[in-house]
Amino acid sequence: MAYTVGQVARAAGVTVRTLHHYDEIGLLSPRGRTAAGYRRYDDADLERLQLIRAYRELGFPLEEIAAILDDPDGDPLPHLRRQHELLTGRIGKLREIVAAIEFAMEARKLNIPLTPRERFEVFGDHDPEQYAEETERRWGGTEAYRQSAERTARYSKEDWLRNKAENEDWARRITALVDSGAPADGPEAMALAEEHRQLISRWFYDCSYEIHTGLADMYVADERFTAYFEKIRPGMAAYVSEAIHANAITRA
Repeated sequence: MAYTVGQVARAAGVTVRTLHHYDEIGLLSPRGRTAAGYRRYDDADLERLQLIRAYRELGFPLEEIAAILDDPDGDPLPHLRRQHELLTGRIGKLREIVAAIEFAMEARKLNIPLTPRERFEVFGDHDPEQYAEETERRWGGTEAYRQSAERTARYSKEDWLRNKAENEDWARRITALVDSGAPADGPEAMALAEEHRQLISRWFYDCSYEIHTGLADMYVADERFTAYFEKIRPGMAAYVSEAIHANAITRA
């Protein structure tokens, strides 16, 4: 069968100008012509066009496509391998861009004025928005929730980095205390428990001893909280929970 340039353009999803250009450079010259000189494409031309389109999708330049298709002894595999490497790298870069956009979206929802790069520097792989809906559902009507939302909305990158540094320093010191064999109800552990309560009060909301012991219970009852502390050191969740209760009893 013979096809006009318009029919081929519509079927292949290219423009007539593109087909004319392919003909001019010898990449796809139709086998037939009408008496008036109009191009006529046959099935073999369409097969070649299909290959051209496939290589173009992979990013091959037109000159390279022509060399591959016109070389009867040519092996396209090395070319495909090279393009596969390029595309794989491009996919990786696109994934990074998508992740950055998602960070920006989450930062906007949290009202945290951070760029995607800054957000990653502060939170790393941790997603502070992960349990936001549950948190709002359980404590949205409390004064603590209102205070936390109001304070964090104003924090800059430097504020979040200071918060991160203080928490990491606290985690290092309580890990060293556990490693030393100090009891969870001893004075050193209770002092760090009190410091933990004050960290919460300073950065998020007024953390009373009642609230603090409630948190301590969740640290061992809720596997998500437990996993957070166990990541610092095995047995840390139970140790912190006991230290918080001991501190609250002593202070009372």
